[in-house]
Amino acid sequence: MAMIQPRYSKPEFARRGDELYERSIRPVVEAGNPGKFVAIDIETGAYEVDADELIASDRLVARSPNAQIWLMRIGSRYVRRFGTRHRVGGYDHGEGDGRSPGADSPDDPRLDRPGA
Repeated sequence: MAMIQPRYSKPEFARRGDELYERSIRPVVEAGNPGKFVAIDIETGAYEVDADELIASDRLVARSPNAQIWLMRIGSRYVRRFGTRHRVGGYDHGEGDGRSPGADSPDDPRLDRPGA
């Protein structure tokens, strides 16, 4: 299968995708689907929802082979998150400054570090 080339600049792609999501898709998909992915064709407004982003994208491409796909995670501003994450008592809470000790802290007694 040939790779689909983007027909829009990155800012225009994002603007169209966000606008479609907020205006017509979010009100329909948000309840009952937190954390799932929505793949949106920014030209037609067609979309697919699934817990797996590749499945959602593949289903959309099956319906519209030339889809210009914008991917969103329902209930989040991010599809993926990079960087530090806040941990409290070893549990990852996914936000914060990343300075709270967790399971990977040198002060965590659960770590078995010979000679430490």
